[in-house]
Amino acid sequence: MHILAISGSARKASTNTALLRAMQALAPAGMTLSVFDRIDSLPVFSPDAEGEATPAQVLALLAQLAAADGVIISSPEYVRAIPGGMKNAIDWMVSRDEIIGKPMALVHASHRGDDMLASLRLVLSTVSTRFFAEHFLRIGVVGKSPQEVQEQMRAPHCAQQVTAFLQGFAQAIRRDGQAL
Repeated sequence: MHILAISGSARKASTNTALLRAMQALAPAGMTLSVFDRIDSLPVFSPDAEGEATPAQVLALLAQLAAADGVIISSPEYVRAIPGGMKNAIDWMVSRDEIIGKPMALVHASHRGDDMLASLRLVLSTVSTRFFAEHFLRIGVVGKSPQEVQEQMRAPHCAQQVTAFLQGFAQAIRRDGQAL
């Protein structure tokens, strides 16, 4: 099973990206997890740039999305809302078939951000018929360096939370896929 993990942060030292990278090492047997951390490389969405005019960076993300069995999104909140880069990425995906039935779940790297999470849940449940709202992982690593995030994620209690989340998401994908 292959999972695409999308970081909604444009920051190089992003805790969301660091959390997703740490999750790569904790993926259970039979699962690979790749991280898309270039949200800042996507041009601003325009319907005029779709179809044959779709930019190469967007096509690369869409190819990764198409190849994934599921998607995990980890995004910061900016002014109590979805960051512009994350919303822009979703805008590029929404008119495409790749996202419609893709199993999706959320991970959050902060103890705050509930307004953004509510908005992101609404958006994702609109763009994918298989958004699994009940599969959610919150690990507070806000304010930590990527190295500190890695260290925290190796701690047994964090590693166990991540592994259980990933196993539960994989089981939900398999179970939901059998129901189709």
